[in-house]
Amino acid sequence: MTQLITEVVHPMDKWVRPERMPHIWCPGCGLGIILTALAKALEKAGIDKRKICVVSGIGCAGRIAGYIRVDSFHTLHGRAIPFAVGLKLTDPERKVIVISGDGDLFAIGGNHIIHAARRNIEITVICVNNFNYGMTGGQVGPTTPELAKATTAPYGNIEPPFNLPYLCASAGAVYVARWTTLHVRRMIESFVEAINKNGFSFVEVLSPCPVAFGRRNQMREGLDMMIYFKEHSEIRNFIDPKEAPIILGEKIIVGKFVDIEGKKGFTERMKELIKMAKGRALKID
Repeated sequence: MTQLITEVVHPMDKWVRPERMPHIWCPGCGLGIILTALAKALEKAGIDKRKICVVSGIGCAGRIAGYIRVDSFHTLHGRAIPFAVGLKLTDPERKVIVISGDGDLFAIGGNHIIHAARRNIEITVICVNNFNYGMTGGQVGPTTPELAKATTAPYGNIEPPFNLPYLCASAGAVYVARWTTLHVRRMIESFVEAINKNGFSFVEVLSPCPVAFGRRNQMREGLDMMIYFKEHSEIRNFIDPKEAPIILGEKIIVGKFVDIEGKKGFTERMKELIKMAKGRALKID
């Protein structure tokens, strides 16, 4: 009897590299959910995968660039956005997506994200916020909530954290949203909207880090933080993101906060400048 052997193809193989599996993330980490959401968003956005590039910095979230099956850069710590900006300027038709952690993007990379938003450079930034430096042992980061415990704050953090959506909106982003890894469908929709936006778009995703952050803050398992997200999240679209700080034990405001049309992007302005400069050069000649 002849046995037919068929190749098993996973529905995500088009967008995720199976040869890189299993991944290296800790049990309970939300990055697997975010990777899947990004893959589904890329499929839904209907963009030629040959015209997509994912850029990441250093950290747990930075590994996504190596797992996603598109052109990708795994760059220096805090320098994902300069790489992404350079790529967008040299290849304006390419969709450039930056995905990295809160420490990479808003600590060592904080200056870059502010000016990318100010310039309205046409890239999408997805920030995975797990409230600490998860990869290096759970130190306090720029998003660690006040009073939360960390390896460098065993008695509780005394530093006020950044409100990431408020920061990006204030700097000039044309699309700003925040979701948690519990809000998978809404996260996918936001990724699609952000990727298709003509300008600087930003999506924050709150993600469990049970090994580094959770076990020091009464959430030892990934499920514990997912339950916390369920009990504390409140969807409030289009509110002023200034009104959406993250305070331990209080409501987490999620939703789409900013969605602006008609604002010129940086590459569009650059093309206009080049056209004007060429016109003046011809007149001089």
